[in-house]
Amino acid sequence: MTLTFHWFLPTNGDSRDIVGGGHGVPTGAAGGARPASVAYLGQIARTAEQLGFVGALTPTGAWCEDAWLSTAMLTEVTERLKFLVAFRPGLLAPTLAAQMASTFQRLSRGRLLLNVVTGGESQEQRAYGDFLDKDARYARADEFLHVVRALWRGETVDHAGAHLRVEQARLHRLPDPVPPVYFGGSSAAALPVAVRHSDVYLTWGEPPVQVADKVNRVRALAAEAGRELRFGIRLHVIARDTADQAWTQARRLLDGIAEADIKAVQDGLRRSESEGQRRMLDLHGGSRDRLEVAPNLWAGVGLVRGGAGTALVGSHSEIAERIAEYHALGIDEFILSGYPHLEEAYWFGEGVLPILRQRGLWRHPDGRPEATEHVDVPFAGSAPPRAVPEPVATR
Repeated sequence: MTLTFHWFLPTNGDSRDIVGGGHGVPTGAAGGARPASVAYLGQIARTAEQLGFVGALTPTGAWCEDAWLSTAMLTEVTERLKFLVAFRPGLLAPTLAAQMASTFQRLSRGRLLLNVVTGGESQEQRAYGDFLDKDARYARADEFLHVVRALWRGETVDHAGAHLRVEQARLHRLPDPVPPVYFGGSSAAALPVAVRHSDVYLTWGEPPVQVADKVNRVRALAAEAGRELRFGIRLHVIARDTADQAWTQARRLLDGIAEADIKAVQDGLRRSESEGQRRMLDLHGGSRDRLEVAPNLWAGVGLVRGGAGTALVGSHSEIAERIAEYHALGIDEFILSGYPHLEEAYWFGEGVLPILRQRGLWRHPDGRPEATEHVDVPFAGSAPPRAVPEPVATR
């Protein structure tokens, strides 16, 4: 199996600095943003499509634009790119969610992927009218996905659970294809739900030893349930021609962060109920020191951003090697991002993906050949163009 790469749509705004957001972190905590307009997001989406990314993750929460509406608009300015729409089961009814997914699939010609997010922060959930605690949210997500899956199979559903109830629910038009479900979560309450309902289990970018442990645990639980899952990882990336150039950029991002911002964000993140967020915090402890937590794995993003807080940093070949290392542990899908998202997509797509293609680990989803036809174009340092002769006067 070749690797699958997805990019990220910064629907909370973009910047040449790290943009905060997620898990109670205020947007823009570490720098000004490029507005998340359809024009700019469309530019990122078209770039990702051209470079060979399969899809683009779109986040959910009060800190960003709505994922369903944003991606629906972006289907009109792209052709192939799929959209990994993050959504929270507690904020809409399962029958409506199943119908929305079906509509999205038909109108986008099958370009929907679904990222189920139960919600890690009770305070934010209550703002949306959801007053369940964390464990209950996972229990509700279990019921929710049970109903949605049954509807997608064309069944008429009667369900009376602890959190959800539907009677004679049925879809008149089924999604084709059924959208794959992506699901993350590191807590004891999350893992059973993930193995019962997800197609792709996601982890944030932890060091390889920790990722291997998590993959093995989830794979064993899935086997007990008679299921086989794919695995994905969510990371930022800083890829450059040389390692020095990449680490210079990482230091530039770090230098742009004020100590007051780090303290404020870390204080907020320590109140998070998310087990995954706790694991991210443990990597750096809120300190600028020792941020390279594994070879080429930098935890600096997590100083001012909730959620995924690590980045692969290095030369194109080093990052390709780290990706191959994660792949050997069982990771087949990579959801990547970088600041700013437009420029970093080009660095990765033009620098790292060709190396992975040469190693037989990746191919362009459009089926493009290994090399395009050579075109002679004069560049600096090449032979000067021939002089154009003066025109000859005629009578």
